[in-house]
Amino acid sequence: MPKSLPKVQRVAAYGLILRDGQILLSRLASRISADERWHLPGGGVDHGEDPRAALVREIREETGLAAEVGDTVHVYSVHRPSMWRQGRRWNYQAVRIVYDAWVPVDAPEPRVVEVDGSTVAVGWHPVADVESGALPVTDIVTEALADHHPFRRQRLAVYALVRRADEVLLTRISTRGAYPGAWTLPGGGLDHGESPRDALAREVREECGVECEVGDLLDVHDTHFQGTAPTGRLEDFHGVHLVFRGTVDPAAAPRVAETDGTTDAVAWTPIADIESGRVRVLDVVRAALRAQGAR
Repeated sequence: MPKSLPKVQRVAAYGLILRDGQILLSRLASRISADERWHLPGGGVDHGEDPRAALVREIREETGLAAEVGDTVHVYSVHRPSMWRQGRRWNYQAVRIVYDAWVPVDAPEPRVVEVDGSTVAVGWHPVADVESGALPVTDIVTEALADHHPFRRQRLAVYALVRRADEVLLTRISTRGAYPGAWTLPGGGLDHGESPRDALAREVREECGVECEVGDLLDVHDTHFQGTAPTGRLEDFHGVHLVFRGTVDPAAAPRVAETDGTTDAVAWTPIADIESGRVRVLDVVRAALRAQGAR
C-alpha cells in the first residue's frame, strides 16, 4: 500500500485589478512554474493576518502599487492529492480568496519590489488576450474573470440651469473628476438626508462663489455607463440628476471657491458655443437647455 503524503493547506488572497480593458498580472518565477504563467497579484496569508491586509501587502511587494480592496469576494478551492512543492510531494489544498481591488488612475507603472520572491515581472495586459488564450495565465485568472461583475454605483446629484440672456453658467471638471476638461452645470452629489434645494445652493456657492436662488424642478436626467472611476475602480455607474432652475445676481463675478474639488473653472458661456460644439459639455447641459426650451 503506497504511503500517504503529508497534508498541507494554504490560504492566499489575490486581487482582480481591472482598468480600461486591461488586467494587472504578475509573472510567476520559474521555480513556481517552469512554463511562462501570469497570475493574479497576491499571495499567502500569514497566521493571524487579516486577508485584506495580506492582499494590500502582497500587491505592494509584487507591483509597487498601493491598492484599495473592496467587499466583493469569491473563494476558490483547489485540491491536488500529489503535488511537488518545496522539494517534496504533498497532498495539497489551496484556498484562494479573490477580492475586487483597484489602484489610482495616476498610479506609476508597476514594478516588482520583492527580491527572490515568487514574482519576476508585472504588467498591465489586455483582458482580450487572457480570454483568447494568447497570454498564458493560471486557472485562477480565468475563473475570477468569469465570475467578475463591475461594482454597481448609483449617484443622485442636483444641478442648476442658470441663464443670463444668451449665456448659461457652467463649471469645468478638474482632473479629480470623471471627464476632466468637460463643462457641466454647477451642482453635485446629494448627501444622505440633505434637502435637494439646500444641497444645490451649497454646491453653487462652493463651485461658483455666488448665492443661488433655487427654483422649480426643470428636468430629471440620467446616464448609465461602465468605465474606470476617478478612484481607479471599474464601475457600472448610474447617475440620476435633478435639474432645477437657478437664479443668481447677473452682475456677480463667478469664481471657484472650493479647493481640491472636482471643479477647476467657472464661466458664463454663450449657448451658441454649446450648440455649435465649440465648448465640450456633458449631456446633462443639453438636456437641461432642451427641457427649458420646451416650457
